[in-house]
Amino acid sequence: MSLEQQVRSVIHNDALRWHLLALVRRLRLPDCWIGAGFVRNAVWDHLHGRAASAPGGDVDVLWFDRSRMDPGEDVRLQAQLRAWAPQVVWSVKNQARMHLRNGQAPYVSTADAMRYWPETATAVAVRRTAGDGCEVLAPLGLEDLFDLTLRSTPGKAEVMAARVRDKDWLARWPGLRVSG
Repeated sequence: MSLEQQVRSVIHNDALRWHLLALVRRLRLPDCWIGAGFVRNAVWDHLHGRAASAPGGDVDVLWFDRSRMDPGEDVRLQAQLRAWAPQVVWSVKNQARMHLRNGQAPYVSTADAMRYWPETATAVAVRRTAGDGCEVLAPLGLEDLFDLTLRSTPGKAEVMAARVRDKDWLARWPGLRVSG
């Protein structure tokens, strides 16, 4: 089974995550995914032989549409998701404007924006497709995620180190290892 198939299996077999993906699909947003810890933590739990923990922190909904860059649109979408699933802390961000916050050149897609995230294992997202399928977006690959390797993206070593420390990843998933 390929790494992508394994991600799909982990997510599909998690009833809560599968349901949340269905809610996000209802928004019908372009280039829309749920990513970061939503996927990463479920895979790490699986690789540590545990049942998937509920999505902790926020659930990151990523989408891309240059014609809808008003931050108020994200607020409206978060409110809709909160109405459907009030137990979840939603974070909705149109990646078409995130380059402004990050001081970078404009992104061309959600995948392009994810290339600038702090660590490779986090730059993974999923979405439900028509026919109840699941698509995986991993612009930096899935190898580090499945090798339990924490590797920073260029220029993000300090940011990643702070995230590893602040989120206590090494205690929560003792099989993780930090790579230069």
